[in-house]
Parts: sequence; C-alpha cells; structure tokens
Amino acid sequence: MAQYARFVGPNGVVHTGRVQHGKLQDIPGDPEILDLLNGPDDVRRDLDVRAGRQQKLPIEEAVFAVPVHPRGMRDFLVFEAHIAGMKKTEPGDGGVPAQWYEAPAFLFMNPWSVVPTGADIPMPPFTQKLDFELEVAMIVKHTVRDVPIEEASEHIAGFCIFNDWSARDIQGNEMRIGLGPSKGKDFANTLGPWLTTPDELEQYREGDRYALDMSVAINGEVVGTDNLRNMSWSFEEMLVHASRDAWVGAGDVLATGTASQGALSERWARAGGELVIPPLQVGDEVTMTVEGLGTISNRIVETASPGHKAPPARRTYGPDRL
Repeated sequence: MAQYARFVGPNGVVHTGRVQHGKLQDIPGDPEILDLLNGPDDVRRDLDVRAGRQQKLPIEEAVFAVPVHPRGMRDFLVFEAHIAGMKKTEPGDGGVPAQWYEAPAFLFMNPWSVVPTGADIPMPPFTQKLDFELEVAMIVKHTVRDVPIEEASEHIAGFCIFNDWSARDIQGNEMRIGLGPSKGKDFANTLGPWLTTPDELEQYREGDRYALDMSVAINGEVVGTDNLRNMSWSFEEMLVHASRDAWVGAGDVLATGTASQGALSERWARAGGELVIPPLQVGDEVTMTVEGLGTISNRIVETASPGHKAPPARRTYGPDRL
C-alpha cells in the first residue's frame, strides 16, 4: 500500500495525498484515509496511480493536517525500561509492579486534543514542568469487539508517530488522588505526520514486532533514543486487550506509551529527581523521528488559555463520616 497524509492546500482546503519519493501526490476526490483503506482494492490502486499524475508537493513545504480524527484514544505502557525508570522516585521499592507484567495497561485520552505536526503547542497554564512522550500510535481499521489474536492484524490500518505532551507537576498532583492524570495531559497530543500502512514496514519486521529506531530531540539536540522492537506487547496484543468486552472504533488510536528515554521525566527519575535536562520552555522545538514513519515537530509558544480554575472543595461532611 503506501503512506497517506492529510494536508492543507493553498486555498485552505484539506486534501488527501500519497507520500512517495519525498513528495505529496494529491489523491483525486480527497477521500478520508480510512475510507480509502476500507474501500475496494481496485479503487484504491486506481486512485494511487492517478495520484501520481496530480500535483506533487515537496513534503518539507506541506502544511499537514491530522491523518485521522479518532473518536477514542488509549495510551498503553508497553516499554519496560520506561516504567522501570519512572518508578525510581515513586513510593514503593522502586521496582516495576508485578501487575504491570500481567496485561498491557492503558489510560483513556482526549481525542479533541489531537494536533498535527507543525502546530504550535501553547504552554499550559500553571505548569513549570512541561514534557513530551515519544510513542507510536496504531490506527484501528474497523470497529471491533472481542478480537482474537489470530485476527488482530486484519484490523490495523497503519501507524503514526505520537507525542503525548505532559505537564508533569500537574500530573503528579492529580495522581496522588488515586486516579490517572487529567489536566496534566489533556491539552495536546501530536499525531502524524502521515499514516503508514503495515505492509510498508514488513522490511523491519522481527517476529511480531517492528525494529524501528526512535529518537527525540529538543532544538536539534537528540535527548533520547530507543527501538520499537523493545515493546513488551505487540500491537496485535494491545488490540486484543483493548477490545475484550469493549468496542474499539474505526480510526481509534492505540498508542504504545513512552519509549525508554522518550520523556524528560524518566531522565529526572533516574537522576533521583534532579532536572538533569530542563523542562520545556517557550520557544523550544521538539522533534520526533521513527524509522519508516517519518518525523513530527512542534514548537512551544506562549500560554493561550486564560487559566480559569475551579475553587477548592467544599467541606460537607463532619468528622464522624470522614
């Protein structure tokens, strides 16, 4: 198949394109990417051929849109070295919890927060520890439930790079309550630059994993690297788990969670809490590259939100109920 992108044309209209030889080829009719992948093979092949005759835009000149707009997003935690690093400064014995090894845990995310590569990321209000997370997202091809492992690969549309932006100080306060993060993570997630179909990655396959080099840089300086082969569960296994007794929708995102060295917070935890690499500041540009999937890049800009806050809790119970 191919790599498919959504991009903004000179007239402001979003187009669908095929990425080939460093250029975007406009696909006639501008179908949604999932509609294209779920349509008849002969129609898709014809559109691919016709795209080669259309406008060809160098990808470095393109203004990308989000490849798909998910209705649901699940962020997993499948890199053992990342959770091992994060536990260094958390309560407990500093080791990976036994429960992590039992199943691929995930949290739900805000699908309205998705932005494309190239978009500015306003600094969230009230944070002093803005961070990133280097991940890969699987895009689900069909709406499914209770998927068995032997059928899981049929329901994978493709893959994108994913950056789960995180306000670590806000996240840390929230998680002390006993729930997962909320305002510490719901403000922005980068998905892109395009969707790469699974067959494009066959050359990198090692068993049920893909051996893809991953890196993240701040202002051009690489600060973390890993390889996608180090996932402790495959994408197929992630889908099996997510769909057990639950619907997973076409276009939904199942993200890997942070690769090892893929977040500043892991470096801080391994250094005993010392901010060995400073948190992100306004003006910083974060660039993530994954072999076979491309590159995404976003710049941090001044806070845009007025930062409205809810008041502290009302105390409504007496000591006899507390």
